[in-house]
Amino acid sequence: MPISDVFRARIAAKLRRLYGNRAEAVLRRIDELADRYASLRERTDKRLYGEQTIMLITYGDQLRCDGRPSLQVLNGFLHEFGLDKVLSGIHVLPFFPYSSDDGFSVIDYRQVDPPLGDWDDVDSLARSFGLMFDFVVNHCSQHNAWFQSYLRGEAPYTGYFIEADPQADLSAVTRPRSSPLLTPCETNRGTKHVWTTFSDDQIDLNFANPDVLVEMLGILLFYIRHGARSIRLDAIGFLWKTIGTNCMHLPKTHTVVKIMRDLVDDVAPGTILLTETNVPHEENVSYFGGGDGDEAHAVYNFSLAPLLLDAFLTGDARPFCRWLADLEYPGWGMTFFNFTASHDGIGVRPLEGLVSQGRFDALVDGVRRRGGLVGTRQKPDGTDAPYELNVTYFSAIDSPEGLPPDVHARRFLASQAVMLAVRGVPGIYFHSLVGTPNDHAGVERTGHNRSINRRKFEIDELRQILRDEGSAQRMVFEGYQKLLAVRTRQPAFHPDAEQSVIDVGHDSLIAIARTSRDGSQQILTLANVADEAVQVDLSSLGDVAVDRDLLSGRLVDDGRYEVAAYDIAWLASGPY
Repeated sequence: MPISDVFRARIAAKLRRLYGNRAEAVLRRIDELADRYASLRERTDKRLYGEQTIMLITYGDQLRCDGRPSLQVLNGFLHEFGLDKVLSGIHVLPFFPYSSDDGFSVIDYRQVDPPLGDWDDVDSLARSFGLMFDFVVNHCSQHNAWFQSYLRGEAPYTGYFIEADPQADLSAVTRPRSSPLLTPCETNRGTKHVWTTFSDDQIDLNFANPDVLVEMLGILLFYIRHGARSIRLDAIGFLWKTIGTNCMHLPKTHTVVKIMRDLVDDVAPGTILLTETNVPHEENVSYFGGGDGDEAHAVYNFSLAPLLLDAFLTGDARPFCRWLADLEYPGWGMTFFNFTASHDGIGVRPLEGLVSQGRFDALVDGVRRRGGLVGTRQKPDGTDAPYELNVTYFSAIDSPEGLPPDVHARRFLASQAVMLAVRGVPGIYFHSLVGTPNDHAGVERTGHNRSINRRKFEIDELRQILRDEGSAQRMVFEGYQKLLAVRTRQPAFHPDAEQSVIDVGHDSLIAIARTSRDGSQQILTLANVADEAVQVDLSSLGDVAVDRDLLSGRLVDDGRYEVAAYDIAWLASGPY
């Protein structure tokens, strides 16, 4: 079955914006793709999300055991510890053959990296979890067969990549790195300079060529057929290049995402497109579609992680609460993907306009004093500026001198409980789940800052860490499992449940009220980011009426509740 008439008209209009009079020919090729994957329309599970939707973010080879494919080891670990009962989905970071950047330089988009397993292992994981695949859509590896064919001058691949004159004025181009934008390469046509946004091993694809669009749409549907319920569009903001512009979030980039949305809504309804744009908030939320709701189903909530860390490091939650109070929810069928940690560390561009320069500098310095590193980008004036904080969130939430294990675990879990309570879908990085500290040995081994937050474990090594009763890692792992088990049962934590931020008169206290869609349950999250207990007079909070903490079982006493230092409470009314 080709594209339905409604979506055909939508896609045709967008193709004309991209390719002019070539649009009809491109549409016929997309029709052929839709027909090839028509069976996806028969999927019965078409839910977008609910209060049970909680994603684990992990590498496919996060856990290793000699002689076994890593995806099998990961699947076994998740079932061994009952995580299949509290996690609805797994975001498996790129699991394809690659040449650098821990998977984000893809050699073959349609193969599983052999040490991780094969498509049967992916399918097995999909039987227990809804899967999110990474779609590395902006660039591929220099070792990809497409680029090797480009070097040899073979059609159609000579048009798959972007050539530019190194003498051209490219100073307006937004840079996420301090590395050169163009990379020389030797072809059968002489030396060419190709566009490389992220590194000389990651060659940008040329979406001005419709062959590239059709190729990538085919890969998108291929992933969905192999169990992807969500697709993460990596580095999507850089997709379309027009010299003389900043080459960031260009209208044609948004048009490509809208075409992907139309295609999956028609051929694979229920599939979620998630855009990854580590940029200031207003730029980030533009991928919801500018008020039309016709683009991404979800966007990363990038400002949450650095603002929440700032609150715990300063003991002052006011900037976090102001931002959250002003955060506009995008509307039905769309949501934020909330997270505190990822394989990339903590982006700081999303802090722009939300904190003072002095507070920004203090956060960067505070992470350095906790053993973290700082990645930079090149600004238009040629200077470097902080771009991301390379640190595990567990180490970032510590003190420079080191907190006692129980205090460290409590402080960290409080930060995670706030993230879990904020309106949207939570994403939990594997290293947050198990409380991994900074991996300096990994940085020394690879020479890359990001390795500090990408440690891989032998399965028996991790089991031993989690058995240590006095360790912060065991406290975090057990505490996190409890948070997840409680959260999945609360209708007030549905992504569409109402949210309000309440001023309780204490700068160190985060107070977030959530109300279920049917009004039957209310949950008041209280989190103390400081080292002194805080008394809250709940009777002064108007319509908030709660009677017990879902986490500890403590009752509210005469309308007053004390929140200990670095502690968290989910105070509830209605069903538990």
